[in-house]
Amino acid sequence: MTGLMTERFMDLLARDFNCNPDDFARPENIITLPEIRAGRRAYSDEKYFFRMITTGGNAVITADERLHDFLRPYISARTGHWLFEFPNLLPIERELENHGYTLTQTYHMFIPCADTEPERDFPVRWFYDDEIGRFYGDGRFPNAICGEPDPARADRIAVCAYDGETIMGMAGCSEAAPGFHQIGIDVIPQYRSKGVGCALVTLLKNKITERGDIPFYGTSLSNYHSWHIALKSGFCPAWVEVAARKSEEIAS
Repeated sequence: MTGLMTERFMDLLARDFNCNPDDFARPENIITLPEIRAGRRAYSDEKYFFRMITTGGNAVITADERLHDFLRPYISARTGHWLFEFPNLLPIERELENHGYTLTQTYHMFIPCADTEPERDFPVRWFYDDEIGRFYGDGRFPNAICGEPDPARADRIAVCAYDGETIMGMAGCSEAAPGFHQIGIDVIPQYRSKGVGCALVTLLKNKITERGDIPFYGTSLSNYHSWHIALKSGFCPAWVEVAARKSEEIAS
């Protein structure tokens, strides 16, 4: 990972968390008020109620002002990256419940750190922008592409591996922020553990880079297979984040 790429990611995350890029390297934990800043990742068109991130040292939190009286003393006595462990998340969850919110899963995010070439012995087909529309509503690809068109976070590229005319898997990317493309991967169950996922993610990572944009990849802590794909495809862990959403959204 180049220094320039690191700077670009820190600038992106600073937009998300309404802070300065160097805040992620400070020794103390940081709290900010949420703002919708131009160029942030388009995960929501509303201000975040709570979102927390660590790049391995401190934690940076952007949170509604109603949470600050709880958060300030709570995080001041704790090392930032340990806030993401369950015993430390539980009190945050309880406080969020008082306001009608609950935590999401933790997201482990990866950025490119190595040049890799795909290992494959199968044909692929590429789809761009509107061509991806043929796959909306196809339940086989919940991670590779959005469930429906989303202009705020549009699917830009998809690449499919084929066994004859049968799709073995798909890697896709959506433009989470201008110039930043988040990769997702789905492999059909009978074709898993054959290198399909690694090959497709590597192909897509290289394609995004060739086009002058920046790829990144996210998965959950427990999805070991997805971690393996990320690492083998030339990604390295870069940050962990967790957010909150309204409890009623979980119930529905």
